[in-house]
Amino acid sequence: MDNFVFRNPTRIIFGRNAETGVGKEALAAASRILLHFGGASAEKSGLLGRIRASLKAAGVEWVELPGVVPNPRLSLVHQGIALCRERGLGLILAVGGGSVIDSAKAIAVGVPYSGDVWDFYTGKARPSESLPVGTVLTIPAAGSEASSGSVLTNEEGWYKRALDDELLYPRFSILNPELAFSLPPGQIANGVADIMAHLMERYFTNSRPVELTDRLIEGTLRTVIHVAPRVLAERDNYDAWAELMWSGCVAHNNSLSTGREGDWASHDIEHEVSGIYDVAHGAGLAAIIPAWMKFVYRHDVARFAQYAVRVWGVEQSFDDPERTALAGIARLESFWNSIGLATRLSALGVGRDRLAEMAAKCSSGGTKTVGHFVPIGEKEARGILDLALQ
Repeated sequence: MDNFVFRNPTRIIFGRNAETGVGKEALAAASRILLHFGGASAEKSGLLGRIRASLKAAGVEWVELPGVVPNPRLSLVHQGIALCRERGLGLILAVGGGSVIDSAKAIAVGVPYSGDVWDFYTGKARPSESLPVGTVLTIPAAGSEASSGSVLTNEEGWYKRALDDELLYPRFSILNPELAFSLPPGQIANGVADIMAHLMERYFTNSRPVELTDRLIEGTLRTVIHVAPRVLAERDNYDAWAELMWSGCVAHNNSLSTGREGDWASHDIEHEVSGIYDVAHGAGLAAIIPAWMKFVYRHDVARFAQYAVRVWGVEQSFDDPERTALAGIARLESFWNSIGLATRLSALGVGRDRLAEMAAKCSSGGTKTVGHFVPIGEKEARGILDLALQ
């Protein structure tokens, strides 16, 4: 097990009607806040109405900034930063899924910074302070409600980049599984892929031994695999949604990263896909992750065989562990297909004509590698994208 320091300061408020207490939670941080959200769904469902009522009852004043889209945009973040500075707002309250929360985090670190917040996402600078962020989660997927990460897309060049810093942990996050009942099937499936990807990015590691976190990741994966068909079939099954929502949070709150180095090459490659084609992150991962697995599994066949047996129940072939490993990858693709996910980039409208561009962007023109399990450069990224397209 590797040395580690673990800290997660996010206060989680979980359960039915939890959002009705958001005013009290927000007031503990600031009396004037930015209410940040996407669009019509939060309004139509009545969620925003309940949140406004709670804020008003607590004596919190707010300014609203709607308009967050999947793969959140730098331009809207710039608007949010300007609003917070002009109005003296002291908390960003994100109502929505990972895109809204990531956008809120970017605004929060951008307000006290004298330069362009994009500097943080390109590695030109590190944030030294931040406004607090609170969240009301509506989509189990990204895990941003209790993570130290944020992903942002710059429309100039369509670069999608990530920032990871402890300052990005939300002050509080409200998780009510009932808020996910009305999600469309495609959004649910994309969320499931995102959760599973966060777990698998951590699972495939060169760190040894990591038995405890191996078992925790395997158990969380098995839970997601078990409950995903249930939430798709029984849209108001609170208990199944609760399992999925908490799994999504645990998958990315860094507790399962302790003592091990994760990979994250698949995420870096997928960011180029969704940055250019604007596909949902989970949908892109459903194509990239199996292709990455096929490309790198020979690096540690035993780990892939362990994954196949413990997660998917593949019968272990003692004389041919490679067959076991490949069966596990096939089970993953079959499961994702069964819940409505495509596992080929061609099904997402991605063409071969921009694969070289994506590989070059991912590797900064061939000057760097991504991932830790197997370092992936421009040539390897292109190979993975080729496999994902077929």
